[in-house]
Amino acid sequence: MTWSPKQYLAFEDERTRPVRDLLGAISFGDVALALDVGCGPGNSTEVLAARFPGARVQGLDNSPEMIAAARERLPHVEFKLAAAQDWAFEDVGAPAPEVILANAVLQWIPGHETLLPAMARRLAPRGALAIQMPDNLDQPSHVAMRETAADGPWRESLRGAAAARTPLPGADGYYRLLRPMFSKLDIWRTTYHHPLAGAEAIVEWVKGTGLRPFLEPLGRDDRLAYLQAYRQRLDAAYPAMADGMVLLAFPRLFILAER
Repeated sequence: MTWSPKQYLAFEDERTRPVRDLLGAISFGDVALALDVGCGPGNSTEVLAARFPGARVQGLDNSPEMIAAARERLPHVEFKLAAAQDWAFEDVGAPAPEVILANAVLQWIPGHETLLPAMARRLAPRGALAIQMPDNLDQPSHVAMRETAADGPWRESLRGAAAARTPLPGADGYYRLLRPMFSKLDIWRTTYHHPLAGAEAIVEWVKGTGLRPFLEPLGRDDRLAYLQAYRQRLDAAYPAMADGMVLLAFPRLFILAER
């Protein structure tokens, strides 16, 4: 998929709050090297640098657009164009980071049973693996994406769109996977409730992330028609509150593993 930094950052405060919550839970502060895997436009990297001001901070992402935006935002930070899954399995002798952050990226990558242990092996002897993933495939916002995809002239074009993300294994699966490698493992799930200015704001939010696999295969006319049908489903699923706002429930899964 291609990514739009501008679209992604339309809700920057809401997207950045989870990474602040995650990094704030790390129990140590003396870090020489910290790495942001799947750094996007650099908003999470900025939080990482502020959390560990004495550290050398690096970021990587597989989107040229995101890397360009991150470099413009944080010119003093090292950014590299690379996929998280490629980096995890590299056999390199580079210094090992004490903190590896993966914020809102691993939900797009399958094979966590091999990917996460590979990431853990890249850590320094005293290190933290800090992961946050949206866990919202069962929310009305995402159910409506799939229902709209299956109910229209675009159904054949979008037959594989839902496979871009699959449900997460759950806390118990991650605990069994990571506990043998770490002395401390904390897993939690938080649902953020974001007040937004109507269903159209929800559309704008998900256009930056979850809706992309459903829009990119479509031509202009089908894309507009899909968005209109999707918006109608959101109007029904998210009734307005007394002040005209709607509440977008957004569950996220957090994993903090420390050696």
